[in-house]
Amino acid sequence: MFLSALTRLGRVRVTLGYTAALVAVATALLLLGPHVREQVIRHASTNLRNLGDGRVGTLIGSAFVNEAGPIYVWLPGLMALLALAELLWRSRRLVVAFAIGHVGATLVVAAGMAAAVGVGLLSVSIVDVTDVGMSYGALAVLGTLTAAIPRPWRAVWTGWWLAVAIGSAASSQGDFTNVGHAIALVIGMLVGARFGHPAHWTTARYGLLAVAAAFGYMIMAYTPLSLVVTSTLGVVGAATAYRITRWRTARRALEAAPLPEPAV
Repeated sequence: MFLSALTRLGRVRVTLGYTAALVAVATALLLLGPHVREQVIRHASTNLRNLGDGRVGTLIGSAFVNEAGPIYVWLPGLMALLALAELLWRSRRLVVAFAIGHVGATLVVAAGMAAAVGVGLLSVSIVDVTDVGMSYGALAVLGTLTAAIPRPWRAVWTGWWLAVAIGSAASSQGDFTNVGHAIALVIGMLVGARFGHPAHWTTARYGLLAVAAAFGYMIMAYTPLSLVVTSTLGVVGAATAYRITRWRTARRALEAAPLPEPAV
């Protein structure tokens, strides 16, 4: 029984390891006080100041430092998401998806901000705005689940999340992080398409999917405006994808149907 439990835990070893690291860092920063916490966040941030100074280590360190409120509020949702992805894709692919999404979205956002500052669209003060956390990597992992969703519902899932991503970015009101969330989700979808066939689904995994989806949605929609915009666009996107799928299915059925024999 003990060996069986260890075997099950071994299937989500990356999830457990990353969770332990997040808890350890959060606990240490809490004990060290707000002043040290602010210094650590500033040092680990992937803002333009640090990246411009060549501190590429922030691309990794920023994923272990968070300023998104108490860790006990969002950690269960993150664990559900990562555990599900690790069970479906295995540990190595989970790490690949998280890393590519986190680093890729960070660099794309940084490049866009640098260009905007250069042409005067953004204030120079934005170079010092802190940017830490696990949200880019988490949403990339959520994006990879698109390839694992059962085919009858995959189009609806894709339509919903793409529309939510657009709505989140559009309602960002100058918050570049929401744009990064949308980019990370799309990166995850592209990466997941290369992963092949996932492991089989079970009732427990569908339960994890529900928690993971709710967690991902709350990352992207956390203001009243974004909740209204993303939910509305999400429904429209899902309905549109469903109609397109039905139309394509009906068209294939017509094309496959035998032609009537000519009357003699």
